[in-house]
Amino acid sequence: MTDLDALFHPVLTLPDDIRSQRYERLVGLDEQKNRLRKEALVLTSPQRLADWADKHHGKDVAALELLSDRAPLIVFGGDVGTGKTALAESFGCDLANRLGLPVMLYRLKLTTRGSGLVGEMTSLIGDAFGILQTEGRRAKGRSGAKAVLVMVVDEADAVVQSREQAQMHHEDRAGVDAFLEGVDSLAGEQLPVLVVLCTNRLSSLDPAVRRRAAATFTFGRPNDEQRAAVLTGALDGLGLKVATLKQLVKHTGATDTSPGFTFSDLTQRLVPTIVLEAFPDRPVSDEIALTVAEMMEATPRFAELDT
Repeated sequence: MTDLDALFHPVLTLPDDIRSQRYERLVGLDEQKNRLRKEALVLTSPQRLADWADKHHGKDVAALELLSDRAPLIVFGGDVGTGKTALAESFGCDLANRLGLPVMLYRLKLTTRGSGLVGEMTSLIGDAFGILQTEGRRAKGRSGAKAVLVMVVDEADAVVQSREQAQMHHEDRAGVDAFLEGVDSLAGEQLPVLVVLCTNRLSSLDPAVRRRAAATFTFGRPNDEQRAAVLTGALDGLGLKVATLKQLVKHTGATDTSPGFTFSDLTQRLVPTIVLEAFPDRPVSDEIALTVAEMMEATPRFAELDT
């Protein structure tokens, strides 16, 4: 079996301070956070759903069987910079707090695709799921879960691209088959393991993968209210006028010729540039903030592949 370090980035134990703070900074994603919390709790701790049914309905509930049959797979799809990966790698902090258990974060390396040799990609993906299955069995325990494992696959379209594409290589098709087999194996044993796929090309994922997903979350660029929340929090303490913040919200919105700013445009480009424009000789001013915003353009939209 392939070595753990060859398949995954260093495994992290959540919650930790860095990702807890990152999770809290993801404002404007309350709807996704709330639904994700419920999905993650049910998929990794199904007894909680049974306890809920017993408490509120006092009898067998047919819907529980449907919920228990779902694969522990969640898909995040949407444009670049909309918070997919940040949420995927940090929601485990919230889940850990809710369950009172550690969450182990496994981030699959893109090198898992291999070099194209026959059978290599299939073997690597199989090994990755083999590790999850082994560790998941240990975490399951006899008296309940002792930990939860979350595997995040970023740029998932590079791993599970649709097999319907005519130009797809046989090795890639075999890799998708291996991924589906791995997900099904986790579902069959009801292990405390969750797989999260992140992609900018939702339509390019294999249909069988999309059908397996217990839930699919679509991420868009922040609206006026969300941008206002991000900017108000990020620029707090700099003494900017309310009118300036409103102008920043307006400037970072969509126009006839340009999309609106993404979450990462706001937090990783606009706000840092405003601060560094003033550093180290002068304070941040309304003029500096507006000038920087006027000079900056939003990240172009990520074009979906035809399917």
